[in-house]
Amino acid sequence: MTALKGILAASALAGVSIFSVQPAMADGEVNIYSYRQPDLIKPLLDEFTKETGVATNVLFLDKGLVERIQAEGANSPADVILTVDIARVMEATEGGVTQPVTDNETINKDIPAQFRDPAGEWFALTTRGRVVYASKDRVEQDQITYEELADPKWKGRICIRDAQHSYNIGLIASMVAEHGEEYTETWLTGLKNNLARKPNGGDRDQAKAILAGECDIALGNTYYVGLMQTNEKEPEQKDWAAAIKVLFPNTEDRGTHVNISAMALAKNAPNKDNAVKLMEFLASGEAQKIYAEQVFEYPVMPGAEPSEIVKSFGTIKPDTLPLADIAANRKVASELVDKVGVNEGPEG
Repeated sequence: MTALKGILAASALAGVSIFSVQPAMADGEVNIYSYRQPDLIKPLLDEFTKETGVATNVLFLDKGLVERIQAEGANSPADVILTVDIARVMEATEGGVTQPVTDNETINKDIPAQFRDPAGEWFALTTRGRVVYASKDRVEQDQITYEELADPKWKGRICIRDAQHSYNIGLIASMVAEHGEEYTETWLTGLKNNLARKPNGGDRDQAKAILAGECDIALGNTYYVGLMQTNEKEPEQKDWAAAIKVLFPNTEDRGTHVNISAMALAKNAPNKDNAVKLMEFLASGEAQKIYAEQVFEYPVMPGAEPSEIVKSFGTIKPDTLPLADIAANRKVASELVDKVGVNEGPEG
């Protein structure tokens, strides 16, 4: 059994998906393990193959990517890892499944220093804001802060997904970095008391709940708004998006918390040259434009413009807090969520 056939067999069992599969893993190919949905990166990879002649194989996993590569060991076919969150890219580096790409002029030229690991273990490609979805009908204000989410005026009016989800942990970790552990615990207690129900669903479900009148504001990522607005397969999601407006928290002070999508070179990449070639392509302005438009996110390259749909959300002022500081506070953030009992929902 070839390495690729092994992937296919294991993937069928694991419920993951592959596209652009080639007959064998030989020269002229690159293998991508991705947390990002395959249809969202396909236009990028198609363009890469068109320009370079290098074919791509993609293994998509919504969880367990790091464990998969660890189990495969030195024989892992993974060349490039694509992640959708600073927490997940840190899991990859801390899990020992990446290797550094250092002194690469092409990548370092296109990706600013604050969006790459100092040791070259990972590189951000796009950013997204963790914003507030607010009811157009029931919320008059157009500005808000994260701190305000603990204000009793929002009691019974807030919806969120699982507080332990990496998107929320990233935001909570930024609060720890900004205000300290004690403040953040008090803030989380206020947020918990303001919840309309127990945390559940995904970000899009929070917009759905706002349309249904279950809550008035919610936490969500910016890109989900674009995905809802353009969803032809499930057109009811357009109604969810139409019911909300995007509020960018803390625009008057430190700015809105942002997270990243990122890439890393796999530790035992069998097609290392092609892997670096793909990473150089993904860092380029051309690829960032395609990627950002496809996933409704913000390119990290200075001066690169987001899509018109993303611009329609409003102007984002990103928090300049280093991603490393957020990553360093993830454990504390998770412990505080459990200590406060956020996922238990509001009391009474």
